[in-house]
Amino acid sequence: MASKNILVFSFTFIFSQFHYSTAQIWVRSGYWLAGSDFPAADINSALFTHLICAFAEVDNSTYQVFIPTSYAQNFSVFPSVAKRKNPSVIPLMSIWNGQASTGQSIRGDPVNTSVLSSMIEQPSSRKPFIDSSIKLARLHGFLGIDLFWIWPNSTDLSNIGALLDEWRAAISSEATNSSQSELIFTMAVRYSPSLQSVSYPVDSIKKNLDWAHLVAYDYHLPLKEKFTGNHAALYNPSSNITTDFGLKQWLGMGMPTNKLALGLPYHGYAWTLVNPKDTSVGAPASGPGTTLDGSMGYRFIKSFIQNYGYGAKPVYNFTYVVNYFIVGSTWINYDDVETVRAKISYAKEKGLIGTNVFAVINDDNWALSLAAAGVTDHGSKRKLLLIILLPIAFILIVLAAVVFYRQSSLFKTKKGDAGTIVLGNRTLSGSENLDSNAPTIQAFSFAQIKAATHNFSNEFKLGEGGYGPVYKIISGKRNNCYYGPYENLSLLEYAYDLWKEGRGKELLDPSLDDSSSPCKLMTSERICNTTISLSLVRRIGLLSCRYAFN
Repeated sequence: MASKNILVFSFTFIFSQFHYSTAQIWVRSGYWLAGSDFPAADINSALFTHLICAFAEVDNSTYQVFIPTSYAQNFSVFPSVAKRKNPSVIPLMSIWNGQASTGQSIRGDPVNTSVLSSMIEQPSSRKPFIDSSIKLARLHGFLGIDLFWIWPNSTDLSNIGALLDEWRAAISSEATNSSQSELIFTMAVRYSPSLQSVSYPVDSIKKNLDWAHLVAYDYHLPLKEKFTGNHAALYNPSSNITTDFGLKQWLGMGMPTNKLALGLPYHGYAWTLVNPKDTSVGAPASGPGTTLDGSMGYRFIKSFIQNYGYGAKPVYNFTYVVNYFIVGSTWINYDDVETVRAKISYAKEKGLIGTNVFAVINDDNWALSLAAAGVTDHGSKRKLLLIILLPIAFILIVLAAVVFYRQSSLFKTKKGDAGTIVLGNRTLSGSENLDSNAPTIQAFSFAQIKAATHNFSNEFKLGEGGYGPVYKIISGKRNNCYYGPYENLSLLEYAYDLWKEGRGKELLDPSLDDSSSPCKLMTSERICNTTISLSLVRRIGLLSCRYAFN
């Protein structure tokens, strides 16, 4: 019973801890650009739960999804390559609106027409788009589809609901017909759900998408604005162009928190200050700094600081939750490790499903991804250690319970034969040799012992042992000859009478006589007394019969 209780407790404790650790899956997704010079094999996929291969494109005439020939090979092998370092990572295929249209959208330039805008207008054009996306994803081993359309116009927003409804229905139907799991379905959305007088179709998004990636960056760009700005500020006391404000809008429109993943930019922007002494947010700028459009990947920023910083140090701003680096007339705004950690805490506090990185190729020695994964956070380390140690502890507890159970059942009383000794699952009936070098052990039932001691009479009582009264049992089962004056005693009975009368030496061979050491003679005399202890029976439920060789 004790061993069973240990097992029940073990399972209850272990699974309660695992439930605590895995109550909500924390998504850590990231985009990888297939056309970049950063090999997919170099991605530390162990730091991600989902990796998104970007980007597949849409044919202008057929509206079918295809992979550009320039990086088709990289695209097709991505799922298998991504799983080399993390077999559990889930690869997704992302589709976008094309480089030109996406770039225009990011800069805020009006996009009058685009391939996605044309495709979404009619059901007849949406169908080839949807069907080809599913077929292409399955062909290359992707387990999900992502739509990267971050700046749809107001007309597009009014049609996105129909697209998502039809797309999800096709995904479900394909899974049923192919007996495969449904493809994961995600989409990148603006930090704010409203655009002019039109909003994203929240009901359709929360019904059809597994989750949406909140594009919480590129708020202020040096190509677009002639003053410095925080391109991914979490807060801003003097402006609503912040991640926190946009998230509140999404939630206010009924979007569930567990359907949103917070976007983390692995890039920043550089401005050229008009006055190097004015380094405030909103300071006048003449345009982009360092690069043509001012954009800088995190790795490039860290290299710039090391090589051209002249000893200047980056600064973390708690008010906006951003990082700055300023040297001379160059003003750079970006997210460093401190910012990423703060945003992770924010996302978890709000109950979001996780985070989404754009893009993994810009990380520097995986510093931001390590911070996003919580590897450097002591609390997360403890949770990780708990996850590792719990299975080990569980195995040790189970092994201890099994050993305890086996030992406790080594000797037990068998039903129907009260008092018979049972060793494991074997009954010692009569005599059984347990060891080739050990004397044969004879087992007795309680009834036999009671009869042999005349109901435990004082005549057979030898004295008091450590467990109570000790009685003698005489057995001559192995001897066929009889001894004594009337030749009516077995050898053991005869030996016992001689020993009791002090004549034990009469049994010894004369050649064994040793007057200098009488104790040796008595040791050599083979007198067998079988003893039992009644108190031992009461204490542990075990009757033991033992041959004592003196």
